[in-house]
Amino acid sequence: MADEATKAWAALDRKATAVAEFTLRQYRTRLSTWVVLGCVAVALGTILLFYLQAMSEEVVAVDNDGDASDPDGDGYPTGQEVSLGTDPYFALDHPGNFDPPVAPDPPERWIDEDGPSFSNAVVLDGSTTFGVDDDGDCTGADVPERSKDSNGNGEACDIVLRTTYSGASYMLSDGAVDEDPSEADLLPEVTHRAFLLGYGKLGVVFIVGIFVPLFLASGLIRTEIASGTMHYMLAKPIARGEVLLYRMLGYLTLVWPVSAALVLLSAVVTGLAAPGDGWLRVSDLGLWLAILLATWLALLVYGMLFMTLGVMWRFGIVLAIPFAAWEFGMAFLSMGLPSSPLLRVSVIGWCLSIIDAATRLVWKDHDLFVAYTSDGTVWGSAGPPGEALAFLTSSAPFDLSPTWNIAIAVLVLLLQAGLIWLVGAALFNGKEIA
Repeated sequence: MADEATKAWAALDRKATAVAEFTLRQYRTRLSTWVVLGCVAVALGTILLFYLQAMSEEVVAVDNDGDASDPDGDGYPTGQEVSLGTDPYFALDHPGNFDPPVAPDPPERWIDEDGPSFSNAVVLDGSTTFGVDDDGDCTGADVPERSKDSNGNGEACDIVLRTTYSGASYMLSDGAVDEDPSEADLLPEVTHRAFLLGYGKLGVVFIVGIFVPLFLASGLIRTEIASGTMHYMLAKPIARGEVLLYRMLGYLTLVWPVSAALVLLSAVVTGLAAPGDGWLRVSDLGLWLAILLATWLALLVYGMLFMTLGVMWRFGIVLAIPFAAWEFGMAFLSMGLPSSPLLRVSVIGWCLSIIDAATRLVWKDHDLFVAYTSDGTVWGSAGPPGEALAFLTSSAPFDLSPTWNIAIAVLVLLLQAGLIWLVGAALFNGKEIA
C-alpha cells in the first residue's frame, strides 16, 4: 500500500514538474513576458526616483506659533519675553532691564522649540496622553489654571489622543503644548511613512499584483487552446483541473521571485535614504515583508481569476479589464472608507489589510504620529503635513491583534484562490477543445 502511494506521488510530481517547466520555458522565450516585467520595473523605479528627490530636499523650519517674531522691535523674540514675564508688545519692557540683564536669544532658538514625546506616552482612562510644554507657554504662572487642563483629563499641560467610533483619531491639547513642532525632525518621517504606504499599496501590490497577471496569466489556458498545444497536454493521463494548477505553478515560479527582487530593491533604496541614525534603516523590514506577502497573494488570486476568465472566453482579458478597474476603486476605498463592507468581497481589500495590520506591528507609535502630524491646531498656518499619511493609513478589518488580522486575511485570500480554481476546473472540464 505504501509503495502504491509512493508511486502515485511520484507520478503526480512528474506531471506537475513537466507542465510547470513547460510553462516557465514558454514565459522565458516570449518577448512579451520581459516587456511586461520591464515596464513594471521601470514604473516602480520612476516612483522611487520621486521618493529620493523628496528625501533630498532641504526642510525649511517654520515658526508655527510666532515665538521667534519680535513685534515691538526690542531685539527679544516673543517666546523669550513670554517665558520671562515681559511684554512682547511694549518695547521698553524687556529682559534687558533685569538685574543682571538677560541677553536676547537668537530668533532661531524659538523656531521648532516643540516636539511630541511619543516615547513617554501613557494611557489614562482609555485615552493616550503625550506631549510636553517645552517653552512654558502652558505651565507659566500667567496662564489661567483652566487653560492648563482644557482637555479635561485631569492632567495639566498634556495632549490626549482619543478615538471616535469610526476608528479615526483626534487630539485634544492643553493650552499651548507642542504648538511649534520641529519640521526637520517630523517632515522627513512623514514623507517616508506616507511613501512606504502609498508605494506599497498602490505601487507594488496593485501594479505588480494586478497588471502582471492581467497580461501573463490570462493566456495560460486560452493561448494553448488557440495554438492547439492543449491537445498534447490533455493527451497525457492528467486531469484538466491539474493542468490549471500546474500552469499556475509555472506562472508563480516566474512572478514570485521577480516580485521579491523588486521589493528587496525597493527596501534597500528606501532604507538607505530614510531618516534615521544608521546608514540603513532596518526597522521597516517587517512592513516590507508584509508588502511582499500581500503581493504574492495578489499574484496568486488574480492569476487564478484571470486564467479562469481565459477559460471562460477566448477574449478573457476583455472581462479582466473591468474587474481590474473595480479593484482599483476598491484600493482607494480601503483608504478613504476602510470599514466599507464592499472591501470584504474584493481581493485588493484583503491584500491591503495585511499591510494595514503590519503597520501597527512595525510602527508602534503610528496612530499617535498620524494624529499629531495631521492636526491643524498643532501646525497652525503652516498646515498639517500628515494629511496624505492619514489618508493612506487605514484600520485593520477586525478588532483583533494585528497578527490575527494578517492570519485571517491570508486565509481568506487562499480560500478565494481555491474557490476560483474549482470554478475554473468545472468550466475547463465542460469545455470542448476544438
